[in-house]
Amino acid sequence: MSIAERVRVRHVQVLSDDHYVLKKTTYDFRRRNGQWQPQTRETYDRGNGVTVLLYDPTRRTVVLTRQFRYPAFVNGHDDLLIETPAGLLDDADPEARARAEVEEETGFRPRGLRKVFESFMSPGAVTEIVHFYVGEYRAEDRVDSGGGLAHEGEDIEVLEPTLEEALAMIEDGRIKDGKTIMLLQYAALHLLAR
Repeated sequence: MSIAERVRVRHVQVLSDDHYVLKKTTYDFRRRNGQWQPQTRETYDRGNGVTVLLYDPTRRTVVLTRQFRYPAFVNGHDDLLIETPAGLLDDADPEARARAEVEEETGFRPRGLRKVFESFMSPGAVTEIVHFYVGEYRAEDRVDSGGGLAHEGEDIEVLEPTLEEALAMIEDGRIKDGKTIMLLQYAALHLLAR
């Protein structure tokens, strides 16, 4: 039996349709024992996204960003968040969007982007799937200063730590972003392993 055969939607209410869409849905779910159970869930639809880790295999460096994230701030994070460049697809092809986001945010033009996986980041409430990419870069691949788009409220600082320094930032709590931790661990296992 497919999951679609185990879900009967009864009612969908749009709670907010401002920047993204928040819905409250009442449905019946057929449990493994065959019984139908009524449930209610809220889902936040912000579209799907993309994130990229650029790495220089010669210098063993990675490109990260540092910027203000209001949701992290209201949850007690009184600092800028260190992340891999990322953005929403906005109906674009994931690889094309990955290239554009990296250049907008970091000023680097990536070499040979490669998709490594995709993931639901918070499937209990958020519909978003994030497409994860890696790509090489060299110092001479910087075509702009980066910093993001001011009209979108972006004020992004570009960081270039070594992989070892970035992994230490996870250990000491300076990096708290899930997508960034996932890509740095991927790099440690597959790209820049010693």
